[in-house]
Amino acid sequence: MTTSIILVVLVLAVAAYAIGIYNKLVAQKNRVHEAWSDIDVQMKRRYDLIPNLVETVKGYAAHEQGTLEKVIAARNAAVADKGDPAHQAQTEGMLQGALKNLFALAESYPDLKANQNFMSLQAELSQIEDHIQKSRRYYNGSARDMNNLIEQFPSNLVAGRFAFEKATFFELEASQAAAREPVAVKF
Repeated sequence: MTTSIILVVLVLAVAAYAIGIYNKLVAQKNRVHEAWSDIDVQMKRRYDLIPNLVETVKGYAAHEQGTLEKVIAARNAAVADKGDPAHQAQTEGMLQGALKNLFALAESYPDLKANQNFMSLQAELSQIEDHIQKSRRYYNGSARDMNNLIEQFPSNLVAGRFAFEKATFFELEASQAAAREPVAVKF
C-alpha cells in the first residue's frame, strides 16, 4: 500500500516537472517570436523611411543614379524577404551596405548635408538603427535561452518529445564582412 502511494507520488512529481518544463519551453518559444516581431516592426519603419531619404538625395545627386538604384533594390529585396532570421540577415546586410554607400555619397555634397530634411531623415534612420540593434540583441538572447532549454538535460527530453526546434540567430554572415567595414569617404 505505501509502496503504491510512493510510486503514485513519484509519477505525479515527474509529470508535474515535465509539465513545468513544457510550459517553460512554450513561454520561451513565444518570447523568441515576440522578439522577432519587434525586429520586424523596426525594419518596416526603416523600409518606409528609405524612399524619402533617396528622394531627398536625388535632387542633389541626380548623376549618382547607380548608388540610388542599389539602395532601392536592396530595400525592395529586404521588404520582400519573409525568410528565417539567417536569410533575413543576409538581405539586411546588403541593405546596410547600400545605405553606407548612400551616406558616403551624401558626404560629397555639402548642400545636401546641410539640408534640414536630409538631416532629419538621417537622424531618424540612425534612431531606427539603434532600435533594430537593441531588438536584435534581445532576439538573439531569447534564441540563446530557447536553444539552451532544448539542448540541456532534462528539458531536452521534453523538447525532443514535443518537437521544439532551435531558434536561428540573427547575425551577419561571414560573406558579408564588407558590411562590417567602415565606408571610405572620398572627396
